[in-house]
Parts: sequence; C-alpha cells; structure tokens
Amino acid sequence: MDFVSKSTEGPVVTLTLNRGKVNAINEALAEELRKSLEDILSDSGIKSVILKGQGSFFSFGLDIPEFLNYSKQDFNRFVGKFADLYTYIFTYPKPVIAALNGHTVAGGFMLATACDYRVMVADKARMSLNEITFGSSLFPGSAEMLRYLVGDRMAEIIALTGDMYSAEQAKEIGLVDLVSSEESLTQDCMTVAVGFVSRFGPAYQSIKNLLRSDTAAIMRDKDKRYRAEMIDIWYSEDTWARLKMIKIRN
Repeated sequence: MDFVSKSTEGPVVTLTLNRGKVNAINEALAEELRKSLEDILSDSGIKSVILKGQGSFFSFGLDIPEFLNYSKQDFNRFVGKFADLYTYIFTYPKPVIAALNGHTVAGGFMLATACDYRVMVADKARMSLNEITFGSSLFPGSAEMLRYLVGDRMAEIIALTGDMYSAEQAKEIGLVDLVSSEESLTQDCMTVAVGFVSRFGPAYQSIKNLLRSDTAAIMRDKDKRYRAEMIDIWYSEDTWARLKMIKIRN
C-alpha cells in the first residue's frame, strides 16, 4: 500500500507518512507504520529514526469518514491497534524524532507526542489534541502520555480546550523541543538524529526504559479500563452527528 515511505542516510532512517493531502490515519497506515518500525528495530545499522509527513500536514489525525463505516467491534479492534502503536513508539528502543512539517492534530498529535523529540515548523503549522471539539473522549493511554510530556495541569488545558498551538506556543508549554523553518526542518531533524546516534545504544535504551516504563504500564492499563467508555462516547448520537460533518481532503 505504501502509506509509509522509507529513506536512509547513513545510520538515520526517515519514515514519511504518505496518505492523501492530510496523511489521515486509517488501519492500514497504522499497520504499515508498525511493521516499518519493527523492521528498523532488527537492523543494527540504523541508530535513529525520523518520522514526518509528506506535503503540508504531519497528520490530520484519524480518517474519520472511513471509520464511520466501521462496526463497534471493528472500531474497537482499531483503537487497540492504534494504542499499541503509539505505546510502541513511546517505548521504542531507538531514538525517534518527529519532524512536524505541518498541522499535527488528534491522532497525528498522539504519534508526535509518542516520539522522543519534536521539531516543528513555524508560521502556519498548528498542533492540537482536539477530540473534545467533536465530542470524542481521548484514546485512554494518550492522556497519560500527554501528562508525562507536559505535566498534569497543562495536560488538562490542552485536552479540555482542544486549542490549536503554533510552534512557538507549543515549545513554550513543552509540546515541542525545537522550532524550525520549512527550509531548515530536514537538516535540523537530521542534526538532532545524528546527535542521538552518538549516544551508546544499549545505554540509551536502558535509560529510556527507566524513564518511560512506568508511564507505559499506566497507558496500557488505562486503555484496558477506559477503552469501552471511549468507544461508547464515539458511537453516541451527539458525537456521531459531529463526526459525520468532518470531511477529509484526499
């Protein structure tokens, strides 16, 4: 399907989301991204990963019109699969740098916050965990991942308002580590990735696990305890009406 393309430069591999104009996430893209990361993990020559989107979006988030055709059972399967994906990235043994080349929204926001380091283009790009604006609860584990990144109170503000943040604003509140320009994004991410390459692999993996394993365990537990609630809200009458209004530019 080739929704995720791969290019390699020395010890750094770049994975590019490549699905339509907005890189909307469907089940096939999630499966392909997971498989690509698994393949990279077994390649000892690759020391660092850059994850970006093609075009002017990192990712709009889920392909909601496609998921409107899913039964509750099918959507439950996808939610589990996507939760496993961002948790896998959150605990991935090799460094993962998110190159936020454009709007980074909802499911795209979750993929970005799962990474180790985020570089975002200035000007028009915005970042938002905006599920509340269309009446959806969060993927349960993503709430804990957000708290890990920005702290309890800021996580509440981000999730309960659904506000859009510029690169500069995102950096100020801890969502982004470096602000770049469209022209410099590729080189800036490569510089960060190469910097991570110089760290000794087993030590990096051990320290990352020490820092993130407790949060990852809570993420998995919350997914088990609250997934049914999230799906019930998704299929509720009011939320369903709002979801049906969302259009995707393919």
